[in-house]
Amino acid sequence: MIKKNTNSDALIATILSGIEDVKGHEIVLLDLRDLENTVCDYFIICEGSSNTQVNAIVGAVGKKVSKELRDKPWHIEGEDNGEWVLMDYVNVVVHVFQKQIREYYDIEGLWGDAKTTKIETNY
Repeated sequence: MIKKNTNSDALIATILSGIEDVKGHEIVLLDLRDLENTVCDYFIICEGSSNTQVNAIVGAVGKKVSKELRDKPWHIEGEDNGEWVLMDYVNVVVHVFQKQIREYYDIEGLWGDAKTTKIETNY
């Protein structure tokens, strides 16, 4: 199966911008394209300091992607509790965690073979 990567760069940049708009912390991009049996090409992982901030990050990403790229997530999970929200844009999956939940599930550790890029923020 050949994976399409048509608009992934624009989508990633827009998602990162949405996260930064509401000061998401510890942003990491995992490139999964060279791994076998992956469900998508990229994971973007970040954290918020509370369920309110987690939900604000999800809202900011959704609005920015909708406005700039006229795209919306195929699926969203976890909005009810605001501890771990997953936004599935098919080729790019966004994980927005609260710190303790992120540490518990350790997505970066589970996907340790992926190319990891830490996104520097100015705040």
